Amino acid sequence: MLASTTAQTGAPVGIQAGTFQLSLSQRVATAVFAGLLGFSLLYVTAFANADVLHNAAHDVRHAIVAPCH
Repeated sequence: MLASTTAQTGAPVGIQAGTFQLSLSQRVATAVFAGLLGFSLLYVTAFANADVLHNAAHDVRHAIVAPCH
């Protein structure tokens, strides 16, 4: 069974299309999480001393047709 939608926008009832507001604390939490995730990904791939990580990154570069050497 499909949820009710408005006739004009097709958005679910009770949700206005184009409006999405976060409180300041939610925005700060999102920014902190994104920063920590980015830092940890960079740390793991850049400083981890494992050939497996290097080879995986190298294979991804080939898979997305990016020049690597």
